[in-house]
Amino acid sequence: MNPISDPMGEALEAYINGNSKATIKVISNITEDDIISVGYLFRSFDQMPELEQQALKFCKGRVLDIGAGAGSHALWLQENGLEVDAFDISPKAVAVMKNRGLRNSFEADFWQFQPSEKYDTILLLMNGVGLAGTLEKLPEFLNLLKSWLNPGGQILLESSDILYMFEEEDGSVLLNLNSGYYGEVEYQMAFNRKTGPAFPWLFIDYALLHDYATQAGFEVNSLFEGEHGEYLAKLSA
Repeated sequence: MNPISDPMGEALEAYINGNSKATIKVISNITEDDIISVGYLFRSFDQMPELEQQALKFCKGRVLDIGAGAGSHALWLQENGLEVDAFDISPKAVAVMKNRGLRNSFEADFWQFQPSEKYDTILLLMNGVGLAGTLEKLPEFLNLLKSWLNPGGQILLESSDILYMFEEEDGSVLLNLNSGYYGEVEYQMAFNRKTGPAFPWLFIDYALLHDYATQAGFEVNSLFEGEHGEYLAKLSA
């Protein structure tokens, strides 16, 4: 990835180099811009939402953390004796992970990644299923993940039903039926006056995920449901 188009990596790098007030702007096509404190990405286990804590506790065997960012989840797993590999498309994010002491971290593009061995757990937190981009790509996404699992392996993934974002004041829902599934969102990240390229990101409601994952040959279970549509699902091979 070109550093000019890597605002997330630059933000992580700035934070670890002493800019404790660093923030990153999240731009989307469905809501107003959001500002995230970069320090949140360096959170400890005790600072993590309950959903993330539960996901980490369900990890077993050899773990692959996809889109690991600053590496906070993978570091907790490593500290608790699990063998974990973590990758991110951002080379600066990978450098941050290594700086923090994560032993097995590397740069990779999800769609190009070819693991040398298979995993018992694949971790997709912070709406990691969003990497699929669109519903159309979701079957390919799930089949690729399945090919990386050992027999009896599991995928732990987080997503959200964002239908609430389209609710009117009277409780009705206003959707453009010509624009595809409402969970298909376009994002951009911006840091230090640099804005990265737009990319598609998928939020998927649990019922629809269940349908797609079942068709891909997984057994699907809900492990956690939050108050704002977020959930943790386990897909068992």
